[in-house]
Parts: sequence; structure tokens; C-alpha cells
Amino acid sequence: MKTFTRHDAVIAGKILAEVARAEIMPRFNGSLASSTREKSSTFDVVTDADEAAEREIAQRLLQLYPGALVIGEEAAGRDPGVLSRIATADLAFIIDPIDGTKNFSCGVPLFGVMLAATVRGEVVMGVIHDPVCDDTSFAVRGGGAWRQGADMIDKEIKVALPVPVNQMHVVAGTNFLPQPMRSTVIRNLPKVAMNFWMRCAAHEYRMAAAGHCHALLYYKLMPWDHAAGWLIHKEAGGYSAHFDGSPYKPDHLTGGLICAPDQSSWGLLRAALFSDAPEGAPTTD
Repeated sequence: MKTFTRHDAVIAGKILAEVARAEIMPRFNGSLASSTREKSSTFDVVTDADEAAEREIAQRLLQLYPGALVIGEEAAGRDPGVLSRIATADLAFIIDPIDGTKNFSCGVPLFGVMLAATVRGEVVMGVIHDPVCDDTSFAVRGGGAWRQGADMIDKEIKVALPVPVNQMHVVAGTNFLPQPMRSTVIRNLPKVAMNFWMRCAAHEYRMAAAGHCHALLYYKLMPWDHAAGWLIHKEAGGYSAHFDGSPYKPDHLTGGLICAPDQSSWGLLRAALFSDAPEGAPTTD
């Protein structure tokens, strides 16, 4: 069984950074043309930069790890069945070439490149690169989480300290929640101090893992959006689980996900957001 080290993660981060400089940033700043095409909606889009970056990252990973299963967001869109192989593959890499493509296509400098490695369905490495700031967050299973900027100095990262629900800053991705769950959560969001959504899980996970917000809430769980960030958050000391309390796996596409500083915070936030009682109403045991 392949064991990933910090050295392996740094090499993977170098691949993401080099591909971002060659294929993504020139198309963002306009020196290379990049067309945008809709996939499932006006929000779900793909650009030439997504496709070029995914191809190059996949090729370079296979040079280092021949025979590995490589699952890119764009390739998986053409062959959804490949997702069923995550649980059994001896080694798989899951790529999101541009997370936050809508931001990218609109000229908003808030997007990232995400890579996770899994061994028989367990996430063992996570890397998120910010091409705009040339900054990368890393985690290896059992080895902690850290970030590395242009100065190439490793800085350990930790989730925020627990606080009461009414002091929490929460990323709340409510747009994919089904009804009536969506209405319930939106009605209860005023119970937290602040809620926001950046249209970019890459940066949302980076913020939570580094202690710059307290919690994340998601419903749609495509592995390229969550596997890398989930491990970085976990190795930074955080706790996460599906809405029903069961553990997250990268081949789980449903069930929602809440990430919080610890298990107690997770339980308090879940109870607050999914309560059916109107704000201020009396409750019974």
C-alpha cells in the first residue's frame, strides 16, 4: 500500500503550481484565449483552462505513478462510472483543475486547483493550490496540515478554537439543498454570527483549515470538490461528518457535510441549523 509523505505532497503541489502558471493564469490574464461553455447550468461551466490543466496534471501524475487511477472533473463528466472505482482502486488521484470556474470565467481572482490521493477509498493526501497568490495548502494522512507560500517556508495550520454557535462564522452552501431542508437551514442561519459563500470550495476549505472561519456546510459532494479539502481540514484538527453523523468518504456523493472545529461544535451547529422550531419559540425535552 502506497504511503504518502510530506515530500510526496510537496512534489504534487509543485505540479499543480507549474501547471497553473502554464495553463491557467495565462488564460485568466488574457495572454491566452479561453472560451467558456455551459455544462449542466449557467453556473456549472467549463473553460479551455480547465481542460488543458486537467490533461497536463493527469499526464504528469501518471509519469510518477504508472497505473494509478486518475479521475478529473472534466473527464468524469464524460464517464461518470469512473467514480465507482474510487472505493477499490489501489491508488487514485482526484483532480479539480479549477475549482471556482464560474469565478475564473467572470474575472474574479478566487479559484483554486485541488488534488486528492486515495488508497482503497481512504483519502491519504490533499493539496490545494491558489494560482493567484502562488500559495499551497497540504495534508497527508496522520502527518498534519500546513501551507507554503512563495517563501517556500512550511507553516502549520490549525482550525479555529471552538466558540458558541452565535459567534460562529460559517460557509453555508445552501444552493444545492433540497426543499424543505433548504428553507429550514436558511431560516436558522441568523443563529450564527456570519454566513457567506465564496463559490469556491478550494478557498473555503483553506480558510476553515487555517482558522479563518469556524464551519462549512455543503450538500453536493462531488469528490473533486471535497476530498482534498476534507483531509486538510481534518489534519488541521477539525471534525466533520455527514448530516446524519456518519463519516465522509470520497465516493459518497450525497448526505451533506458539516466541518467544524470539534465534534461538540459540529453537534451544536447541526442542531441549530436543522431545528424546525422558529427562532425564539419555546422548546420541550
